[in-house]
Formats: sequence, C-alpha cells, structure tokens
Amino acid sequence: MPEAPALFPQDIIRKKRDGGALDRRAIETWIRGVVDGGFADYQSSALLMAIFQRGMSPRETAWLTEAMMRSGEVITLPEITAPKVDKHSTGGVGDKVSLILGPLAAAAGVCVPMISGRGLGHTGGTLDKLESIPGFRVGLSTDEYRRQLAALGLALAGQTASLVPADRKLYALRDVTATVECVPLICASIMSKKLAEGIDALVLDVKFGRGAFMKSLPEARRLARAMVAIGKAMQRPTVALLTEMNRPLGRAVGHALEVIESIECLKGRGPADLMEVTLALTEKMVLLAKLEKTPKAARLRVQRALDSGAALAKFRDTIRAQGGDPAVIDDYARLPQARRIVEIRAESAGYIRDVDAMAIALSGLRLGAGRERVEDHIDPAVGLSDLAQAGTRIANGDLLARLHVNNERHLAEATALARRAFTISKSKPRLAPLIREEIA
Repeated sequence: MPEAPALFPQDIIRKKRDGGALDRRAIETWIRGVVDGGFADYQSSALLMAIFQRGMSPRETAWLTEAMMRSGEVITLPEITAPKVDKHSTGGVGDKVSLILGPLAAAAGVCVPMISGRGLGHTGGTLDKLESIPGFRVGLSTDEYRRQLAALGLALAGQTASLVPADRKLYALRDVTATVECVPLICASIMSKKLAEGIDALVLDVKFGRGAFMKSLPEARRLARAMVAIGKAMQRPTVALLTEMNRPLGRAVGHALEVIESIECLKGRGPADLMEVTLALTEKMVLLAKLEKTPKAARLRVQRALDSGAALAKFRDTIRAQGGDPAVIDDYARLPQARRIVEIRAESAGYIRDVDAMAIALSGLRLGAGRERVEDHIDPAVGLSDLAQAGTRIANGDLLARLHVNNERHLAEATALARRAFTISKSKPRLAPLIREEIA
C-alpha cells in the first residue's frame, strides 16, 4: 500500500484557515510537531488562530484531545481494582473543593488519581494551597503516584514533565496569541491531562459568573457539553455540574486560610455553600464509580465517610504520605500566619444582598495571595477570612471580613476592594441556587 503523501504545516494551516475540517492524521501531525519541533512556534500560532476563528467539530476536538493525551506518558493503573474517578473544576474564588472532595471520595471507596494545577490570575490553584502545608510535596514521580494510590486510594499531585507535554507548549502560545478563550482548545487542554492520569470516569465542576472564567450560564453550558462529549468519545463516562461563581465559595480566600477551611469541612464544620457543592460532586463520583445505584444511597455513603471521621483521617494520611506535617490538622498555627489582621466592618444595618467574587479575588491578589504571571511568588499566609455571606442579616459594626496582611504596600487598595465587594440592603435577598444544571 503506498505511503500517504507528507503533510506540511502550511497545508494544515491553510485547510483550517479556509474553514475546512482537519482529519485525525493532520491533527496528530501537528501535535507531534509541537513536541518534536516539526512545527515552528509561529506555525502553531497561526493554526491556533485559525482554530480560534473557524472552530472545531466535536470529532476534531476529540482527535485533538487524544493526540495531546498521547504526546507524552499515558498512565494506566491496572493493578488498582477500585474504580478510579477524578474531578476537575474550571476555577473560581475560594474554590477549595478538591482538598475536601479528594479525601471524602477516597474514604467512600473511590480511588482518586488527582493531578492538579497552579493558580494564575484571580483563581487559586490546588497545588499552591497544598504547598502551604509545611513539607507537603506535590512533585510525585509516576512510581510514587502509583504506590500512593494503591496504598491510600488518593494522590494529590502535580503534572510531571512527561505528562501531556504538548499542552504546556500550546498553552504558552495561546496565552501570548489571544487564543485562550476557545472552547475546543480549552476542552482539549483540560481533558487531555485528566485522561492521561489513569481515570475510569470524570466529574466536572463548570463554573459561571463574575468570579469564573465563563461569565454566563450559556457559555458554561457549551463548555460542559463539549467536555462531556469528549469523555464519552474516549470511553470515560463524564458528568458536569454547572455551579454559580458570582460570590466566593466558602468564607476564606488565600492558600493557608483555605486549607484551614477545608480541614474544618472535614471536621463537619464547613460553610453550607461550600459543603453543598462538595457533597454534590462527591456523590456524582460515587455514582460514576458504580459503588451505589441511586443518588440517595450515594449521598448516604458520602455523608457516612464525613460523619465517621474517615475522610479527615484520609487527609491526615495523605499529608503524611506526601511529606507534609499532619499536625496541622489539629494545630492551625503550624500553617503560615500573616503578621497583621485588618477587620472590615459594616457601616449600616440590613441584609447582605451580594458579595462580589471578583472584588474579593482582586483584594486577595493585592495582598499577595495570587500570581499574575507563572513566575510570580505567592504568599501562602495572606488572604481574606470570615467573609460574611449573602443573605445574612447584619447590624452596624458587624464583621464583614478579615484581611490577613504581610506586605502593606497595597493594603489600602485591597481594603477598598474588599469593602466594595459587599452590598447591603434593607430587604432579605432571594439567592439563586448554587448548582444550576447537570449535563451527562
């Protein structure tokens, strides 16, 4: 059989530029060229822009995801017989769900191979939060990852250099070519990494609103449907929940502060909004793992894992296994502490009508709790805690938030942003539901 003619970068670029669909071979040629240098950066940039403008069909997106997944090591875990299910969030303000959900799902019998990322911009990263625990090591080798999953049913790790190398290169190019906001490229980036980590199924938390990447429900719905379709195409059952991110999730924003709140949740003392989202997502993981047949039975299993202390014990064991100090579970003073706390108090009485997630996130950024660029330093001790929540009745002088401060250079701006986040009215507001839709 004669060999197929060679595909040149300009041919692939031209086809997509002119609105054509790329076949599997063209997409695989591109991704292989991204990794081995066969595609120059300027050629990949041109193709990214063509995809941004012309889009990709569901089939093209699935092929792109698979090609990116296979651009490096694809982990398989045949030695682990327990069902392997992970969860991914598109990112939000105060979203520390992974720190609670991972131990909770593992304690409920799910194997959770969780490879997470770092924060950029206004959203915090799971790895950054975990690294605020003294000694906690997220850089597990593949062998360490396997052993820990076999022993504990949970690993909270970062992406290795060999896992989906095409994504690192393409994400850097997307960032500098204004092609980040492209649903097929977002889907392929997220799903290729998740599918390479050894999972059987996946739960997605797709957020929308002021504090989310997707600002509207229709945008979030479109992204969720595309990712669920990819999961199905790759024979990985996938379910997405669309959750609102107009207000911060929970009452803390900042790395060590969010670790404390996560531990409080595992002790059964978590804020209602944060627990609502966490329990709903964990319930879906149990159902995808086929450990229970009905939502009611799955929720009871998850609740037992929480109430019995098994989930808290799982988090303690995971901290110990990854080199961290498990004593932080009982002594929060072992976590990084800010030098100064500034309180923001209400200047009128009434009901908290709204808490602007983006204003809170920007306040945290000014305090040093986030990074604008990948190389920026994060201060794990700073942030905001004790955030008053929407719907709460308050009196004049009541606490709205505490700012945890080390560097006072931008304190005035951070304080103004935090104060501006709160809207107080005379009447009690009707709050929209946090969990808006399920897509499966």
